[in-house]
Amino acid sequence: MQILVTAGPTREHLDPVRFLSNRSTGKMGFAIAQAAAERGHAVTLIAGPVTLPTPPGVTRVDVVSALDMLDAVQRHLPQHDALVMCAAVADWRPARASANKLKKSDMQPVLMLEPNPDILKTVRPLKGARLFVGFAAETGDPLAEAQRKLADKGLDLIIANDVTQPDAGFAVDTNRVTLISATEPPAGLPLMSKLDVGRAILSWLERHVRA
Repeated sequence: MQILVTAGPTREHLDPVRFLSNRSTGKMGFAIAQAAAERGHAVTLIAGPVTLPTPPGVTRVDVVSALDMLDAVQRHLPQHDALVMCAAVADWRPARASANKLKKSDMQPVLMLEPNPDILKTVRPLKGARLFVGFAAETGDPLAEAQRKLADKGLDLIIANDVTQPDAGFAVDTNRVTLISATEPPAGLPLMSKLDVGRAILSWLERHVRA
């Protein structure tokens, strides 16, 4: 398969120094890319701003903002059989970004924001026979929100996890997830390395790839 993976956060700049972002480190997405390359698949990894090394055999495309990531996904998706959208894309961006550092005296106490596009929804018309995989990184019980996103975004598979767990959230090497699809009962996985989670996702993709 030709597999397109997104990973890491996006940064939405207010000026050249300040930005909106989140706690994603890219470890889960990079692990998926590594697992796919280990199995001989051709992998393109679209990475937000992270400090991780590129897995061997993986083609890497670096981006910064949500709009950058959307553009990269749109450019690369036609050459791929599956999209694994693991990146934690910022939902909002500053309505106006300054080319120069804003002085404290010039800044307003209220920051005006505008929504970023939902990448999976935007590229849904390009889906065709491709497999689309998403993530629901939530707090508390993520299953209900994962089920909603599965239907709302037209996904084949969604991976749900509770990011408040210290051994399964951000910046750690382990994860505890549930695989949810439209055609099978939810499959909860025990705590395992993110690389092994990536291998489990690859096994699902390999079983369901469409000729």
